[in-house]
Amino acid sequence: MYILGIETSCDETASGIVKGGEILSNIILTQTAHSIYGGVVPEIASREHTKHIVSIVEKALAVAGTQFSQIGAIAVTRGPGLIGCLLVGVSYARNLGLALNIPVIGINHLEGHISAAFTDPDIEFPLLCLLASGGHTMLVVVNEFHKYSILGTTRDDAAGEAFDKVAKLLGLGYPGGAKLDELADKGDPNRFHFPLAKLKKGKWDFSFSGIKTAVALKVREFPDGEVPADDIAAGFRKAVITMLMSKLKEAIVYSRCKHFAIVGGVAQNSLLRNKAVELANEMGISFYIPDADLCGDNGAMIAIAGELSLKNNIPLESDFDASPYLPLT
Repeated sequence: MYILGIETSCDETASGIVKGGEILSNIILTQTAHSIYGGVVPEIASREHTKHIVSIVEKALAVAGTQFSQIGAIAVTRGPGLIGCLLVGVSYARNLGLALNIPVIGINHLEGHISAAFTDPDIEFPLLCLLASGGHTMLVVVNEFHKYSILGTTRDDAAGEAFDKVAKLLGLGYPGGAKLDELADKGDPNRFHFPLAKLKKGKWDFSFSGIKTAVALKVREFPDGEVPADDIAAGFRKAVITMLMSKLKEAIVYSRCKHFAIVGGVAQNSLLRNKAVELANEMGISFYIPDADLCGDNGAMIAIAGELSLKNNIPLESDFDASPYLPLT
């Protein structure tokens, strides 16, 4: 069965086709209209989704070499995310499902990211998953698909959000996470030391607001035009990745998982990927990080989650709506 995946939770209009676990297409349009504002403007994002969703889905079909008549089910992100953006995808998917007389599966965006790890042919359970994206950061024990135990989550900013905000402080524009990663490669990570949050409650929880403020204060110490952006970027990246990896390591010991995965947009970070290799070698366990096009928001991961839902006989809601605060359960 061909499964069509649709993702419109934030500022990516995306669609993908999967069949039997194989990704046949994965089309992603990252909106550029927000760059002049330094962040995502929800109303503009909704309009951009409305403008492009039909062409993106049609392109996904074309690349996969299939047609609407061959699609057996549609999977669409129903939350969490920006409500206006979610409504565009959900409305389109549900109407298309009615027209084609096929089931439409509402997918949790977080489960979509986790589902990217299921493309690993050597996946083992229980799996410890670090999900780090622009909107979410959490540690999750995946016992099997749709059966999760959340160890910890972020108290404030997500890791990806912190990267984008610091990139903006350094004049790299928005979104700037990837640009900051490149700039950090040129800097000295030991010149500036930024604090790591130590939470009194919630051993596995994360907090990035403090380090973001520390970077802002450091930038103000230098006159305009003299900010050592490369060294600041390197120090910031080192601190954030250190926090993520230290909690991941502790959670591996606690959960006794023999396999871990890192998913979400931040999983594209070069230092994080290198540290994952070091951690796996140090602990003698296996790990998996998806290819870059499966890390950020994309339609293929939603299609994978839809296919897994059908394969595992997960009860499907016949009448669902967009839900901006949908929890991972």
